[in-house]
Amino acid sequence: MTKIQPNEAKPTSLRVVLIEDLRDIREGLTALINGTDGFKCVAAFGMMETALAQIKNEKPDAILTDLGLPGMSGTEGIVKLREIFADVPIIALTIYDNDTEIFNALCNGANGYLLKNTPPARLLEALKEAVMGGSPMSPTIAARVVNLFRTFRPPAHADYHLTPQETELLKLLIEGHHKKTAAREMDISIHTVSFHLKNIYEKLQVHSKTEAVAKALREKIV
Repeated sequence: MTKIQPNEAKPTSLRVVLIEDLRDIREGLTALINGTDGFKCVAAFGMMETALAQIKNEKPDAILTDLGLPGMSGTEGIVKLREIFADVPIIALTIYDNDTEIFNALCNGANGYLLKNTPPARLLEALKEAVMGGSPMSPTIAARVVNLFRTFRPPAHADYHLTPQETELLKLLIEGHHKKTAAREMDISIHTVSFHLKNIYEKLQVHSKTEAVAKALREKIV
């Protein structure tokens, strides 16, 4: 057995908070997360109201929430969670796959959108991806998002004078890309992506990727 030397730091587990009202699903997901190296379910709540009252103490790295919750819905709760944690990734895990639910969850601040039939390995991968700045989505959801935004046309008043590259980058963010993958898609450096992101934030008057995507969706900018 290899012993950890005093100067060796133990690996930090990714801290997940789960919000799911169905007990069997909640317990199954908790067991999956806690049974996987590098992950820890620090709290599992059955209602959004309970989660909002206690979640500050849990210091999560990622939040996984159902949308169809009793009382306050997960969609509404995402707004409240975002007020508490500006940068912690929030992933919707739900049976809902209609455009309205997808649109509302993303506009309210969700970083990702997964269906409950997502394989366990992919779910864990999605949590890591979200923490690294990505926006994980089930394949069918990603396809719906792309089709949804292809039908959008910016209204005349929503002209933020984005350059072609800024517009392309914003579209990639909506599709779930993060800096590294966007740089690869656009064949530019990560430094250049950061430069364009800064300009996008200034022009849209937002402070984060999540806010930029939400505004782009809400105002049909791209």
